[in-house]
Amino acid sequence: MKKLSLFILLTLFSVSGFAQKTWKSDKAHSQLKFDITHLGISTVSGAFQDFDATIIENKADFSDAKFMLTAKTASINTGVEKRNDHLKSEDFFGVEAHPELTFESTAIKSLGNKKYKLDGNLTMHGVTKPVSLELVYRGSVENPMNKKMIAGFRATGMVKRADFGIGPKFAPPMLSEEVQIIADGEFGIE
Repeated sequence: MKKLSLFILLTLFSVSGFAQKTWKSDKAHSQLKFDITHLGISTVSGAFQDFDATIIENKADFSDAKFMLTAKTASINTGVEKRNDHLKSEDFFGVEAHPELTFESTAIKSLGNKKYKLDGNLTMHGVTKPVSLELVYRGSVENPMNKKMIAGFRATGMVKRADFGIGPKFAPPMLSEEVQIIADGEFGIE
């Protein structure tokens, strides 16, 4: 009986050592932005202001991490109300029919020096396509305010509007086909 108890205790300790961790984005310190070129000469920037992101990992270096993101398309903000309303219309995001965009990672590959290639499926405007992002793990620190661990990441990549049926009436050079995605996240353990 003693041996069985010892075996159970050791098993529990070994399983807890490999416990899966879930990290949630801190909305006050995270951003989901985009840049697009207008008329071939200027950059228009915007952001989705209502989004949630989650990371699930088993390894402290995040080399096995799974990333998930959901954003409310109606939260799009470019700093110009008239443009925001147009982007919410059927000409672009069609937010009534497509209220969310999502990303779910399918693979992560270390490139060394805290850099990764993050592959996943992006669903936007009712269309799901594979995308690849460059991911930088900025490190983990203890938050001095609450003594909890936090981790920081930056993901960047390029998507094509046509792949998702976004703004088909607005051909280049009116709006560039490529849209730069920039996501900065600060995550805390749930």
